[in-house]
Amino acid sequence: MDNEKRPTVILPGYLAAAREYYPMQQHLQALGFPTQVVPVRVRNWFPTVGGRSMVPILRLLDRTVQETLERYQTDKINLVGHSAGGWIARIYMGSKPYTIHGDVDENANLWYAYPQVSTLVCLGTPHTSYERWTRKNLDFVNNNYPGAFYAPDVRYVCVAGKAIYGKRRPGQWLAFNSYKITCNQGNTWGDGITPISAAHLQGAENLILEPVHHSPKSGTWYGSPEIVKTWAAYLQ
Repeated sequence: MDNEKRPTVILPGYLAAAREYYPMQQHLQALGFPTQVVPVRVRNWFPTVGGRSMVPILRLLDRTVQETLERYQTDKINLVGHSAGGWIARIYMGSKPYTIHGDVDENANLWYAYPQVSTLVCLGTPHTSYERWTRKNLDFVNNNYPGAFYAPDVRYVCVAGKAIYGKRRPGQWLAFNSYKITCNQGNTWGDGITPISAAHLQGAENLILEPVHHSPKSGTWYGSPEIVKTWAAYLQ
């Protein structure tokens, strides 16, 4: 793989389906990166609602990563996580057994993947939260793997969109409320869902791209061709 671009796996965001990421996949492939999207469906997220275990998603992620490693006969992949997919990827890479919900034992083999990850790209990932139902999972991540925990073995790239300033007025209410429950400050910049401050990690290569929105329904987003080209330059 020394002279080739590493295969890349995309993990969709919370309650999102794989098909929403096929254009992103195609843009990466056009840039020379063999790319797979974790085949998650909306219904796969239902067991995780309310701050419950992410094991169902970790199973799909691990299966896709192992299939990709085998298919391309390589020892490492690039991992791209959009929104919650970014912090779920941090659970997957980590060495601590993710058994906090009591649904798997320490032999589940759904973590300790950092030796197989070359670059982790987080797109609009809320790495912090003040929501009661997300704290258990995020506290596990941030207490065990603060910042760019596995650097320099893994290259961390955190991309934040700068598109909407949160305010208590029409057109900015959703952003204000989302920023408030994520970083405890509503009057700040972000992608409309994730504030910039929550999307970055200490020790990572932290980017701010404008005018990038959180989802494809809003226009320019993390999967738009020109934006993919920007962050893909950081992939191995």
